[in-house]
Amino acid sequence: IAPGFMATDLTMPLQQDPERNTSILKRIPIGRWGQGDDLKGILIFLASSMSNYINGAIIPVDGGWLTT
Repeated sequence: IAPGFMATDLTMPLQQDPERNTSILKRIPIGRWGQGDDLKGILIFLASSMSNYINGAIIPVDGGWLTT
């Protein structure tokens, strides 16, 4: 799993800096920082038998960052 910009204590300085925060949000098509809950779906899927044939994949969870 390759998460994008996630709202955490470690990224709080970036979120609180108006210039940097705006710059980051402009590149995220969904228009917001990721939250921990945004990872739940892919985590559950990968932990289930539905993903048995997935191997060595990098799955971005980034609000569309890679599409920009």
